Amino acid sequence: MASQQDTQSPPLVHDCLKLLKSETDEQRLAGLELLTQFRKANDLSSLLTIHHALGPHFLDQLLRTATARCNDAVLLLSITALDAFCRVPQIAAANDVVSKIPLVLKLVSTSQESDPILQECYEFLYLVSTASDKGATTLFNSGGFIKMMASHIPVLPDGVAIKLVQNLLRTVVFLDIYVAELSVIVATLARQFAMLHNAAKFDALHLLSGILSSTHLNSARLRDSLRLLSDRNWPNYMRDGVVAILQNHVGANEKLEALVLAEAMVSIFGEGWLIGEIDNVGELDGKKEPIPADRCLLLVLEQSRVEVVVLLKALAYLKNEASKNSKSSPTGETVCSKKRNVALLFSLVEKIINLMSNAVASENEEEVLVDENTCVKMIDGLNETIGVVLEYLQDAKEHGERKGNDLLASVRIIGRYVAETPIACEDKVGELLGYMLSTEGEDEPTGPFYSVCYLLPMLCQMTVEIEGCKALISCGGHNTVVDCLVRLIRQHNRYMGEDNGRCIYFAWHTILNLLSNKELVPVPLDDLTAVNLLKALAYWTESTHDDPSIVMMASRICALLLDFTSQKALLKNPDFDNNSLGRLFRLIARSLA
Repeated sequence: MASQQDTQSPPLVHDCLKLLKSETDEQRLAGLELLTQFRKANDLSSLLTIHHALGPHFLDQLLRTATARCNDAVLLLSITALDAFCRVPQIAAANDVVSKIPLVLKLVSTSQESDPILQECYEFLYLVSTASDKGATTLFNSGGFIKMMASHIPVLPDGVAIKLVQNLLRTVVFLDIYVAELSVIVATLARQFAMLHNAAKFDALHLLSGILSSTHLNSARLRDSLRLLSDRNWPNYMRDGVVAILQNHVGANEKLEALVLAEAMVSIFGEGWLIGEIDNVGELDGKKEPIPADRCLLLVLEQSRVEVVVLLKALAYLKNEASKNSKSSPTGETVCSKKRNVALLFSLVEKIINLMSNAVASENEEEVLVDENTCVKMIDGLNETIGVVLEYLQDAKEHGERKGNDLLASVRIIGRYVAETPIACEDKVGELLGYMLSTEGEDEPTGPFYSVCYLLPMLCQMTVEIEGCKALISCGGHNTVVDCLVRLIRQHNRYMGEDNGRCIYFAWHTILNLLSNKELVPVPLDDLTAVNLLKALAYWTESTHDDPSIVMMASRICALLLDFTSQKALLKNPDFDNNSLGRLFRLIARSLA
């Protein structure tokens, strides 16, 4: 006798239940076939009604029977029915459904790539892991799943595996032990990203950018793992995909994600990744055209410039609006997200500057990755980008802003570029020099320091010329550089670092350039500044250095500083005692020896 619920159900639901509750396998199979119609129609209410009527043990029994009899047809229909029920989130999240994950994973591991059941199994895994955190965690903690899925990505249609990994990234924090498996997925997705010319290409793009920019992952370890992969073609596939996105009419978000991938790849393989042969690229309908090896480089540079313009204008607007309304704050998630993107773009632009610098400086033609024509295009693009950054700093200056990591990052990229091309944006850089030297990061408690360090290579280049000395002195930057050198020396006494050493080198060459031209350009050093530098140089060379070149350089600066004072004046200074004077004399004696 049919139950009251059965008799009140729509005719098709009633027929399905009648067949599924039948005693014969043939009628049950017919019922499962009928059940797939509700799945295709996405009729969740009917699926829920049928599931309640059958109870949770029906599919358990069906799966066990099909597995025991090795009946592939019944097993396929059983998994298909399970997928249909899991379209209803509350069913997919139920404990009895989550408990079936190990069984389905076993089916995946024993299935051939051509087996229809493979896609159905992955559909089930996706639905269950999406419905609840418990489902995602159970799936993720099943050993070998990530690596197994990586091998199936190419044969799964409709981006099922891609959506599955996307969901895991959202709901589960990847542990370091899975980094190697995840790197295999990245390499596999790279080929999909390059070869596909449909919506799945964008699924691969979203997932790849999500993985390579995820804050949940140990990015250094992941990138090391990617660098060591035996698959040597995947970086080329990634370049093909990036070019396809950047040269076609796609959304701004997709182009920004392509730049995320480019920055990650350059961080892993160096700036040379931007140069190389490109295949499988044309319009997104799959047409092919011959593409020069520098296409990726020039596309990345141009799109970076466009994104920098958009992001810096948006940041300036948001901060200006916040300054007008005391209740609004410029530290919201929107602003933070834009600042992160600006930092990423600046990192990418700085790597392009490195590529240009190496190409210009190299004396070995075989090592040069870009030709002269490409270098000219790079310089034109970089000049435009730096011009936009200078406008952003000009706006910040006019609004009285001096503190912010976005300002610090802007100063860094300007200092890096102008150090390589001193005549670039010369007038504007001169106008903003004093302001740039005064900017601070958000976490700097003791005044400007990092901004000065970033500008030191540029200042060293500038002060070779008299006009550069005048520009630095006119904005009071000479005192700022001396203070920076003193802080660098004190830090260097505590720990040795390559960056610290480079900054010291550029700082004292800048100071030496100024002092060597003091007759043509007077250097207004106050007593305290001169005393602090004399003490720092004398103490540093005595306690840490036997390098004759360092001793000579330090003593030469000290000798020039002594023109600003005398032994009598020094000893009157409460910060300079006989011990300090003794160190100074020993430094000069060592240099004479």
